[in-house]
Amino acid sequence: MTLSKNELAREVAKIATLQGEFTLRSGQVSHTYFDKYRFEGVPALLAPLAKEMAKLLPPETEIIAGLELGGVPLVTALSLETGLPAAFVRKEAKTYGTCRAIEGQDVDGKKVTFIEDVITTGGAVSDAYELAAAEGANVLTVICAIWRGEGDPHIKNTPGLSVAPVFTRADLENAG
Repeated sequence: MTLSKNELAREVAKIATLQGEFTLRSGQVSHTYFDKYRFEGVPALLAPLAKEMAKLLPPETEIIAGLELGGVPLVTALSLETGLPAAFVRKEAKTYGTCRAIEGQDVDGKKVTFIEDVITTGGAVSDAYELAAAEGANVLTVICAIWRGEGDPHIKNTPGLSVAPVFTRADLENAG
């Protein structure tokens, strides 16, 4: 199934938009919630979303790194789409085995693009950026499926890191 970007927005909005009272990771309370797991588990939406994310990748990207947990299916689909190697960024380094925060690839000295699901303030991205920097990665940008934050996409605690969203909250709210 081939979807235009507008059709993809409409389908993502239809399946993932929930109404109610939701506390976000940032601590903010929202009455609209985009449940990433509802679209990330649907191949007919995940594949075209990966195609849209691929268009946003900086050409110098050597490794794409998905943030735990929602970024993992996205980075896997994007890796299949682009042929780029995927890494997986934990919330914190393991205390056993490899004892690493970033699994799957050695990011030391590599140009890495983060892949994330939904960003409001970017707290998880900021934390991951610190972990990646500690492992020697050169993080170029972060690509997200949905920017649900206020104003232009940005990471609150990491202002030098650009954000490239496939969709904004407004895109999904107006997709119907």
